[in-house]
Amino acid sequence: MIALPLILLGIAWLQELIDQLVFAGRWNLAMGPGTPWWSLFTAPFSHGGFGHLLANSLVFLPLSYLVLARSTRDYVAVWIAVILLEIPVWLFWPVGAHGLSGVVYGLLGYLLCIGFLERRPLAILLSLTTLLLFGSALPGLLPWASPAGVSWIGHATGFIAGLIAAKVVQNES
Repeated sequence: MIALPLILLGIAWLQELIDQLVFAGRWNLAMGPGTPWWSLFTAPFSHGGFGHLLANSLVFLPLSYLVLARSTRDYVAVWIAVILLEIPVWLFWPVGAHGLSGVVYGLLGYLLCIGFLERRPLAILLSLTTLLLFGSALPGLLPWASPAGVSWIGHATGFIAGLIAAKVVQNES
């Protein structure tokens, strides 16, 4: 399934292109207070402009392929865990959120955790490589380190979802 991250990213770029060209940036499919349940599935593909989408894209693809290097099952497990853990945010957090960053942090959490859980040389190498290349994103999990308007809670729940996904797939191995 090498095309899966490209297809998912293509959906996000198509949504943003339509949003900008047809709706002048007002077609946000965010999840948040008063939005329908299906916004849990549209929110990752909705962004606040091309800059937001580009920033997420540059991290989403490499992290996606690092998880896919392990298996498609693990990749899907991260996506499912992220969506499930976003339910409380959708229900109770007072501000809407959108973008691939929740999934990005889910992938990051999975990759950092899997080496620790499995304690196999390749899994440890994967975790260490991820830490070296993407560890600078970890402050985005903290409310005081996130810029205004950035959903640190979406990052944190995504990261926790990645940890849970790593534990679940490790238990099934």
